[in-house]
Amino acid sequence: MQSIGSQVQSLLLGLHDLPLLPKGIDYLNPYQEDYVRRLVSSFYQKYFNDKSKRILVLGINPGRFGGGQTGISFTDPYVLEEYCGISNDLPKRKELSSTFIYSFIDAFGGSKAFYSSFLISSICPLGFVRDGKNLNFYDDNKLIELTADFVKSSFEAHINMNLSSDVVVVLGKKNTLYFNQLNSEFNFFKKVITLEHPRYIMQYKRKQVPDYLNTWVTTFKQLI
Repeated sequence: MQSIGSQVQSLLLGLHDLPLLPKGIDYLNPYQEDYVRRLVSSFYQKYFNDKSKRILVLGINPGRFGGGQTGISFTDPYVLEEYCGISNDLPKRKELSSTFIYSFIDAFGGSKAFYSSFLISSICPLGFVRDGKNLNFYDDNKLIELTADFVKSSFEAHINMNLSSDVVVVLGKKNTLYFNQLNSEFNFFKKVITLEHPRYIMQYKRKQVPDYLNTWVTTFKQLI
């Protein structure tokens, strides 16, 4: 069996034959860039170069300033260097979701401790933009239709990795609704835990961030 890091890299770096998109919508596909592919390899070799089972945490799809730049879920160039110890030459613009995630990871015990038990990924491995802004794959009916098989194949790839089938953590309530449709078909994960999406917390609940961080740490600690 390959290490879980190798399995994730195979999924992300092997994305090809992508479905056509509706007019006006474009992919965010950082994996076309050799530099990003090297960053992805460095990250997954550092934190996932083993065969230990992980608990899956699922976002929606990458955004422009986080995974859409580094190729790593919820990880902008700043936190990749400061929290993960992987230097990079990408612009160090901070991304809201990434800021929350790594504040949580720091409170949890740091990147090494967190990633030894959890894998963060996305239901859809590529992001989308429309009119220069991030677009969730489920927010456009035509996009949902055209990417359905692509999203399903990504889901299948995840469940073939060395992941726990006992529980999955899904970020975002609407994301959970879409996830439940997939899981009802494959019947892989026994329990689904939903947490508010980091972007929502940082944009609409900023004063309550400390409370959310405490809730997240407690929730994740109870899973291991």
